[in-house]
Amino acid sequence: MPDLAVLAEVVRSGFVESVHYGSAVGLDPSGRAEVALGRVEAPVLPRSSAKPFQALACLKAGAALAGPRLAIAAGSHTGEDFHVSLVRELLADYGLDTGALACPPSWPEDRATMEELIRRGQDVSRERMNCSGKHAAMLAASVANDWDVPGYLSPDHPLQLGVRSVTEELAGEKAAHVAVDGCGAPLFGLSLTGLARAVQALVLAAPGSAPRQVADAMREHPEYVGGTGHQNTELMRALPGAVVKGGAEGVLVAALESGHTVAVKVIDGSPRATTAVALSVLRLMGCDVSGAAAYEQVDVLGGGVPVGRIVTRL
Repeated sequence: MPDLAVLAEVVRSGFVESVHYGSAVGLDPSGRAEVALGRVEAPVLPRSSAKPFQALACLKAGAALAGPRLAIAAGSHTGEDFHVSLVRELLADYGLDTGALACPPSWPEDRATMEELIRRGQDVSRERMNCSGKHAAMLAASVANDWDVPGYLSPDHPLQLGVRSVTEELAGEKAAHVAVDGCGAPLFGLSLTGLARAVQALVLAAPGSAPRQVADAMREHPEYVGGTGHQNTELMRALPGAVVKGGAEGVLVAALESGHTVAVKVIDGSPRATTAVALSVLRLMGCDVSGAAAYEQVDVLGGGVPVGRIVTRL
């Protein structure tokens, strides 16, 4: 098995302070691996980068998902009020309330929203958790099919079996491992190349098809994929037509409208260099990512001012 690649170095005042090792794969529109760094065929847990596939499974199971609802099902929202309102509306349409959510209670990731909740004397809640859109979609699909609602997170639940089937079909490979994600949902391990293939399949799907609907919803409503100032949201705005989805533990996938696709896994789990690495891979493949130039440089601060930066080494 190839060694892990040096993806980025953290340079402070001219001194290499830290190094991020990992793997990255870049696929051309035909699906050929034009860039392959590190262990691109080794299994990884895609974490929230798998949400578009989970949303697709809910859509195919009959959940009424379109536009912002489909985007938030495929996203990791920042817990702002407009996110929570949409989650509540989706649940209400299926006769449910937020008490049906099985994701853990959380503060919103959006700091301003969190501070406002604290001022109001409110506490953590399930609907503020970044995965509540996905969970609401899973509940909607379960109600639509008269499937067991409280047990919707069981790996043997019909919906989760559907998620696995959709994920394997898109990736062109069998799941290498079954795990439990941070939100409690089943998670299916894929090779990094398989993860890239799966996202690419959404972008290149026929217009109007269910996979393409997921990609289009994310592109048209990026504020529901992330939120105010969220890097996934801002990167999709900077690269019109792109689908971008990060996951915990240093995972990121990005697919351009052309079909050029990159998947990154940083082995130490840090996300701070993933966007810069992904953009560097796309550049290596000859893609124009100049609109996202601001995200290719990550400053290292000292005393509140830049004293270095994170440098990709591809």
